[in-house]
Amino acid sequence: MSERPVALFAMSADTLPSVYPPDLMDRLRASVDLAPVLIAEDFHESRARRALAEAQILLTGWGCPHIGPDVLDAAPGLRAVLHAGGSVKGIMAPGWWERGLVVSSASAANALPVAEYTLGMIMLAGKDLFAARDRYRARRTFTLAEIMPGIGNFGRRVGVVGASRIGRRLIELLRPFDFEVFLADPYVGAAEAAALGVGLLPLDELLRTSDIVTVHAPALPETHRMLGRRELRLMPEHAVLINTARGSLVDTDALVEELRRGRISAILDVTDPEPLASGSPLFDLPNAFLTPHLAGSQGNEVRRLGQYVAEELERLLAGVPLVHRVDPAELERAA
Repeated sequence: MSERPVALFAMSADTLPSVYPPDLMDRLRASVDLAPVLIAEDFHESRARRALAEAQILLTGWGCPHIGPDVLDAAPGLRAVLHAGGSVKGIMAPGWWERGLVVSSASAANALPVAEYTLGMIMLAGKDLFAARDRYRARRTFTLAEIMPGIGNFGRRVGVVGASRIGRRLIELLRPFDFEVFLADPYVGAAEAAALGVGLLPLDELLRTSDIVTVHAPALPETHRMLGRRELRLMPEHAVLINTARGSLVDTDALVEELRRGRISAILDVTDPEPLASGSPLFDLPNAFLTPHLAGSQGNEVRRLGQYVAEELERLLAGVPLVHRVDPAELERAA
């Protein structure tokens, strides 16, 4: 690359100020020349096409248009794609790796708030907080110092489905607490599980023995509705299912059936479909707690995505290894 390579933003114009506030924009400008068309939201637009012809680096993010073979052909000098978001699967097409592109993703940054959200929900679920709130709201009174059997987080067993970035970060966050943590992941062996400090179980056994099951597997053809009617019925009475991964991993109809039976509860930040139809029973079931896909980066957390990209850009230009480089060999089983 030249000493002052040209970089082009390819993302939603609405999100750019949150991802790259003024101090981060200054940091980028210290390393690269930003293309005259500041943001490409449509690669077929004439100004974006001209900018592509000069670009050596694409700074992508949420809202980035698909980068297909025609886009790569229009950017003969392109050498790197630095993504201020999670997975690059939604924007990439065959030909990236054959071109020798360096690709980095801030998915590790987006994993942090999801793991934090999940930790919070595990702690609250262990206290049966949502049902207790509803009882208090209905009765407007409670018995002081009453000990409520069956709740609490001491020795509670948490089952983590998927040793993704989020799953691994969650395991780290759970270590200071008195939980028993088990993992189900077909790609993790006993030695790696031991290094993570968790027990390793087949999925059925994890479902059968966990008080709280939290899902962190990628959305792949083989994981589609991996938690269906049979699997959900393995969960013990009063168990809690938490899903912050993708709604497609859980059979919604089967989950509604189990919730209606009152056997289990669910905390869902993602659903299938998403958003739910306004008449979905999940909105009204007392043992379903829904949030609108907000576990990932929100508000002041979004700038961390831009910070990760700024740091990667500086590493790229300094010729040192990228910390968050995407490995094509791992993409097939990644989100």
